[in-house]
Amino acid sequence: MNRFAVLTLALPLCALAQSLPVIAEQKTAYESNRNNLIKAAEKMSEESYAFKPTPEMQSFGERIAHVAGQIGTCSGLTGERKPNPAQGKTAKADIVAALKTSFEACDAAWASMNEKTALEMVAGRGGQQRSKLSVLIGNTTHNVELYGYISPYMRLKGVIPPTSDRN
Repeated sequence: MNRFAVLTLALPLCALAQSLPVIAEQKTAYESNRNNLIKAAEKMSEESYAFKPTPEMQSFGERIAHVAGQIGTCSGLTGERKPNPAQGKTAKADIVAALKTSFEACDAAWASMNEKTALEMVAGRGGQQRSKLSVLIGNTTHNVELYGYISPYMRLKGVIPPTSDRN
């Protein structure tokens, strides 16, 4: 009987211990992408913020402003959902500042993750229930996609993207 009690208590503890590496691993991926997006935003010149590879595409500045919109997702996980601080901004300095503000909200959301909060359910797009950790992973995945979009913008303007810059 005692063995059964020990096993009953040990199994949930093992499951909790196994969730922590996933949080740490995903946070590391987020931080790497965050750093690359900020560096990319800082590397592009002011005039390049209006650059569009084709007329129907978003400008580089609009792409970066779109990333800053993540503040709504991230702030909503730790409190009240905040509006995009880059909304209506066109100047590089304003957009970079907004991007950094949005990442501060995401840093706070990642810092709040633990074996309990990571599994809390929240309403995602369309009202679907998702875990908080899944929301953050989805945000990082989207940001990786956006970094992939902006890298050609940078190359077309003669700027080396941060992930390719060996200096």
